[in-house]
Amino acid sequence: MAENRASTNGTGYPEGVPCWVEAQLPDVAAGKRFYGELFGWDFEEAYDSTVWALLDGDRVAALARKPDGRLPTVWTVYFATPDARALGERIRAAGGQVVIPPVRMGDGLGAAALVTDSEGAVFALWQADGHQGFGRRHEPGTFAWVQLYARETEAANAFYGELFADALFGPDARPDFGRAAVSEVFPAMMPPHFVVHFRVESCAETLGTVNRLGGRVQVPPFETSYGTVAVVTDDQGASFAVLER
Repeated sequence: MAENRASTNGTGYPEGVPCWVEAQLPDVAAGKRFYGELFGWDFEEAYDSTVWALLDGDRVAALARKPDGRLPTVWTVYFATPDARALGERIRAAGGQVVIPPVRMGDGLGAAALVTDSEGAVFALWQADGHQGFGRRHEPGTFAWVQLYARETEAANAFYGELFADALFGPDARPDFGRAAVSEVFPAMMPPHFVVHFRVESCAETLGTVNRLGGRVQVPPFETSYGTVAVVTDDQGASFAVLER
């Protein structure tokens, strides 16, 4: 992997690099109010019931209306791939599942698939065309990290290490993706899941804003090797983390 960076130069992201995040919400208008104030995002229409979140004009995330109220209200991370169908087959062979096979999105944006790993943690694949992924990241108000909370971290390392070897362990890799045991942060009965992290200037100040906007603190600040982290939910129940480097 030559470089793990934003795709503003049009080169896109290598396979296995987190390249996009999207929130599935019951009320997109409410989501725009919450995240617009929290992260300073502006918004523009994308496709169907989805809006782009913009920071200084660059795409940094998407908010989408859930097509079915029974579906979870969540943030989903997308990993880049040049061939979503082929990667889906490799995921099946490694013990995961393809929940939704690759579907073309918007007008020539790319193809998305929804999958799980061998423990059932849900994530997505993005095969880019017109939309390469993050226009910027690793700065306040943008994606900074994604953490998988797994039952068996050794099994998770083996699963993702086989799928995304270059992105995670290649000589030039700068991964934005970590693995930890569920019990390190969450109750032991919590199922395996991903937590998307957004960078902030001050974790403490951001938590105050989350509370004021109707969200809540799910896990108070704790120290990690990559910064100070707190896990929160928005005012509709979608969990994410804020990261102070």
